[in-house]
Amino acid sequence: MFRFIHSSDLHLGKRFGNFSGDLPSRLREARHVVITTLARQARERGVDTVLLAGDTFDTETPAADVRRQALTEMSHHSEIRWVILPGNHDSLQATELWDKLGSEAPPNVVLATQPQPMELATNVALLPAPCTTRRPGRDLTEWMDAAGTPDGAIRIGLAHGAIRDFSEDTVASDVIAPDRADRAGLSYLALGDWHGAMRVDPRTWYSGTPEQDRFKHDRPGEALLVSIASSSALPEVEALGTASFAWRSFDLHLLDGDDPATVLTSLLPEVRDRRQTLARVIATGRSRLAQRSTLTREIEIAAPDFAWLELDDSGLATECEVDDLDAIDRGGALREAANALFAEARDESLSVTERDIASGALARLYSYAQTVSQ
Repeated sequence: MFRFIHSSDLHLGKRFGNFSGDLPSRLREARHVVITTLARQARERGVDTVLLAGDTFDTETPAADVRRQALTEMSHHSEIRWVILPGNHDSLQATELWDKLGSEAPPNVVLATQPQPMELATNVALLPAPCTTRRPGRDLTEWMDAAGTPDGAIRIGLAHGAIRDFSEDTVASDVIAPDRADRAGLSYLALGDWHGAMRVDPRTWYSGTPEQDRFKHDRPGEALLVSIASSSALPEVEALGTASFAWRSFDLHLLDGDDPATVLTSLLPEVRDRRQTLARVIATGRSRLAQRSTLTREIEIAAPDFAWLELDDSGLATECEVDDLDAIDRGGALREAANALFAEARDESLSVTERDIASGALARLYSYAQTVSQ
């Protein structure tokens, strides 16, 4: 039985420039801590090999501290062998990066920079397909079909890129053959690029990123524990929890008369879990101006408990009657603005987008008026 951990897409050094405050630095640190987490998972399961299927670094020019601190942490776990494959973000085109990694890497870090068999254990061969450039324009796993290994050896492929058009950064000519494992006689094909764990077939898996970096994938960061009994046996694959942050989307559907505060409270996680949660509330349905204002206010109240909390109310239609405008103002400039927005929101000669913009602006004006009056 040969067992190893399959991970990918650590994206060490990712800047997270779309966030503010200390959150970007917290998210960057969490990605570095993943190395320690993978090592712990390996020790607990008696595994001595971690395969990193590309994009270990977020760019081809990671800062010196990002590069060296990663290697230092891997070196600290000297009983574990780390195999690093160049991905599309840190491809072999970055010759300076790989030259420095080659000179700085400790003995337990192996750089899979050549498309040639590597012995992982007796009768176990690794067939890596390092990314030559960000967009290589060809299937880099093709060489595996004819790669020579000892008879009966467990053959493990390691690659990074699209296998279908759901890739993170797809180019048609780069797509890996979906039946590569069968063609090349692989016991397992370890893939990186797609940031959510995914089974392509019994022998082909994306591990996903061990630490989420977007709301796109509705599952926590994880790695895969892979056990292979023989070259002919199907691999046993077990998901391992690795994430310290959760990225969650919550669908909040409102109907006229619903209490937004009650509905929101029923959706959001326990207060103690919120510090490590980035959350997006997606509001749909229909509401009156007062309900919409309440929802906005409740989001603002809850936001400091979270690493990040945002409201997407673009799909929430606003019901408004003339009486609602009185709550903004009964006269003056605010009332004139409210009347104009109310008219635009109902003007069927305008596009849906224009009406939605007017409706949203009216809701914000209502919330502003309520805040001022308190």
